[in-house]
Amino acid sequence: MAESRRQDGRGLLITFEGGDGAGKSTQIRFLARLLEGAGREVVCLREPGGTAVGEALRRVVLDPAHGAMSDRAELLIYEAARAQIVDEVIAPALARGAVVLCDRFFDSTVAYQGAGRGLDGAFIAAANRFACDGLVPDATILLVAPEEAVRSRMGRRGGADRLERAGDAFHGRVAEGFAALAAAEPERVRTVSSQLHRTDTFRAVLAELAPLLPEAAAALAADGDDPAALTELVAAVMEEKRRERERERKRAAQRDRRRSSGRGRQGGAGAPKGGRHPQGARGGKNAKGGKGSQGAKGSHGGKATPGSQKAKAPQGSQNAPGGPASRDGGRAAGAPASASGRDGAKGKGGRRG
Repeated sequence: MAESRRQDGRGLLITFEGGDGAGKSTQIRFLARLLEGAGREVVCLREPGGTAVGEALRRVVLDPAHGAMSDRAELLIYEAARAQIVDEVIAPALARGAVVLCDRFFDSTVAYQGAGRGLDGAFIAAANRFACDGLVPDATILLVAPEEAVRSRMGRRGGADRLERAGDAFHGRVAEGFAALAAAEPERVRTVSSQLHRTDTFRAVLAELAPLLPEAAAALAADGDDPAALTELVAAVMEEKRRERERERKRAAQRDRRRSSGRGRQGGAGAPKGGRHPQGARGGKNAKGGKGSQGAKGSHGGKATPGSQKAKAPQGSQNAPGGPASRDGGRAAGAPASASGRDGAKGKGGRRG
């Protein structure tokens, strides 16, 4: 790992990797809250996404409606989104001395498009170098979660995206790809077991980052004297996430009611030929006095795309998340904002960088 304090004043890039439901976006929010409390500038991001271009590409690559997308096209979409976020957000943030926390980066492309899809590893390595302009994370936390934890976390999300629907065999190959990365680069890629108890996982993340971040080492030292401090931080962030999920459920219910109301106005029984519709059955004339035509159902538009907001988990770029992050293929734009962690990478993440 890099030295904890760079002599050149450059910031730090720390990426979080792992399969769907491993807890990446949540751990990023915990770390962002800790670092910001210590006075550090933190930028939380997710892949693909973090820019207007990246979020548009994210919607394309993750939309289940695009099932015919070729593996090569998928790879190039991820690399295009990555090149944009490096040039537009990550490189400037590092130049300012910020700590950049990214939900997925190029290791996800090696695991998902390389091990998972079976694309050429040498080509992927070259494409990653080109998209990143040679940038390599200072540290990468690989979260590995037990199956019961993954099922619980995924169950709280909405509909699965295109890569989440790729099947158990595909995701098994992805897990093997991540394990191979950790074995090949043990100094940079540090594996952390994502326990059912989030505070224990957070302590393990801090232990791996302590050589790089003095704030992580200090938090662990203080935790020995007062374990309640980290527990309270975790509880506060999880309460924020709970409230966000509740607000999103209410917004989704309102959208459903509006759609249902629109279909009701356009449909309904028709009046006799030449007559008027019964009161309330507005929305167009009947054909030959028969039954009113029903409103067309809206086509599925993919994931919602929250704008970048101050103090959110990996999502859109955030400058002083997300977002909620990414795997090359993850969840729901915006321009830079700060990362105090009040927004999760809703729906994770990100994904599949």
